[in-house]
Amino acid sequence: MAVETQAKPTIQGNEQVGYDLSLLYRLRMMFSAFWNSAVRIKIISLTVSLFVVILFTAYVQVLLNNWNAPFYDSLARRDTDAFFHQLGVFGIIAGTLLVLNVIQAWLNQMTALYMREGLARDLVNQWLQAKRALRLASSGLIGVNPDQRLHEDARNLAESTTGLAIGLVQATILLLSFIGVLWELSSGMVFHYGEMSFSIPGYMVWAAIIYAGSASFLSQFVGRRLVRLNADRYSKEAELRFALMHANEHMPAITIAGGEENERRRINLDISAVLAVIRQLAIANTNLTWVSAGYGWLVLIIPILVAAPAYFSGGLTFGQLMVAVGAFNQVNTALRWYVANFGPIAEWRATLMRVTDFRQALTEMDDKTPMPHALVFEKAAPGTMVWTDMEISTKINEEAAENGFRIREGTVTITAGEHIMVNGDHGVNRRLLFEVLAHQWYSGSGTISLPPMEDMLFMPHVPYVPSGTLREAVCFPEDRDAYDDAAVEAAMDRVGLGRLKSRLDTQARWDRLLDNEEQKAVGFAHLLLTKPKWIILDEVMEGLELEIQTKFSALLTEFTDATVIYIGRSEAYLQAMSPRVLHLQALVPHEEVVAEAAPPAPAEETDGKKVNAPSR
Repeated sequence: MAVETQAKPTIQGNEQVGYDLSLLYRLRMMFSAFWNSAVRIKIISLTVSLFVVILFTAYVQVLLNNWNAPFYDSLARRDTDAFFHQLGVFGIIAGTLLVLNVIQAWLNQMTALYMREGLARDLVNQWLQAKRALRLASSGLIGVNPDQRLHEDARNLAESTTGLAIGLVQATILLLSFIGVLWELSSGMVFHYGEMSFSIPGYMVWAAIIYAGSASFLSQFVGRRLVRLNADRYSKEAELRFALMHANEHMPAITIAGGEENERRRINLDISAVLAVIRQLAIANTNLTWVSAGYGWLVLIIPILVAAPAYFSGGLTFGQLMVAVGAFNQVNTALRWYVANFGPIAEWRATLMRVTDFRQALTEMDDKTPMPHALVFEKAAPGTMVWTDMEISTKINEEAAENGFRIREGTVTITAGEHIMVNGDHGVNRRLLFEVLAHQWYSGSGTISLPPMEDMLFMPHVPYVPSGTLREAVCFPEDRDAYDDAAVEAAMDRVGLGRLKSRLDTQARWDRLLDNEEQKAVGFAHLLLTKPKWIILDEVMEGLELEIQTKFSALLTEFTDATVIYIGRSEAYLQAMSPRVLHLQALVPHEEVVAEAAPPAPAEETDGKKVNAPSR
């Protein structure tokens, strides 16, 4: 969906935290997501069924309200036969309403289920598209704790949207159904004042509107802070959950370092932030309770007081009075739906804001220049990779300090089948070169000509072992059935994981069960299965025993037709592959270049003159 002019970022300090979007725009965004989802037909079918059930329920409720007149009149006349007859009628009406309520409850749950499915799948699909997740993570506060928005916020939004939408439709149908009943009853209400007699058209209707309207106004006034407070609460809750998860994942390191006390203080700060917001929410909800509960108790007597003049003047029977009271309550309930649901509506709007801000940020990732001074990427000639005047910068925004490095050898051409090792000066972040080749870092200058991405396999320094079975980890990112059993088991034997062949289909947290060496072995097993044309490794050997480095380097020698680029320092790789060695050279800051290049001269001769830095 195209971004409209009102989609302006909301900035807090120097960080983007959201968007200044209208409610209508947010609703259109969500409608578009549901409309394009695979569960669209199911949601539409359930919605139509719910509408029919709600209509029929409203009709039966009108019948139940009209039943009040003969029932209470039979009581007033002490007519036993009529009394028991009306009890039978009530049984039929109540039984019908019970069946309708059960059907509606089931439809409610199924609608919420498919709403959540559509929303959750849409958000995950948007998140895991074309490096969006990686870019979003470096976009500031808007990209913090995506798991909260993908899981808890999506669940809350789906369930609250379903409940509130059904409640609004039901309240509207009840209002339209009973307002006619109340208007008709009002026509029989004649008031006497001295010798005068008069009636007010729609008297009970106007009374219900004034009563519910005053409650709505006061609720809006008293509870106006709830939307912001609920949004703050969800944000703080996400930060607390992340702190707990992060501590749990790294508990061995925390315990070994004796850092429990430090971590406890850190987590307690997050708990205090959550409690502070909840405390404000409690005060706001308590203030709102004065209005909602007060009007709730008054409604027991208000309709009787409003209709009392007509009843005491003889314009209404006792049964008609009870019909008027019942109709007044139904109209008032429908009109006060917003009042009774102000808190849930505030929570819904807060959740909608968080989900739509997240989705908006994701859809904008494709249109944003990831970093300033972007490198130029081109398609290389077959069997080559060329780095032309490449300088890689650590600058991530216009305010950041300029720094970075370049290839000391200048323009570099790498041909198919070559073996390369890339070293670097002290302090140079070699990993940025790996990220540039993987299209994850764009800051710098020059041109990078790369072969097709499907021909390249990247092995990062920190291996990723997905949850699930060991077979899925070995085959990642391909499907678990991409390779036959014999090939997978052979690869496991080659990398030293043969003892785990019998557990290939065991579900476990393999990222915890396997040590660093074994996790890297899983990556090499995948390498043996994939047989790529270009292999780029980022300090994969560093930190491993020399024996293991030698074993992995020996595996690389078997890829006789593949181009292998090793970024880092490894004697085992150097001896096994006899690579061409390239060097990363730190860029000298402009001020230092000027200072070194400027010849000594009297101040009066150099002031105001421009000194050119030597060419690189």
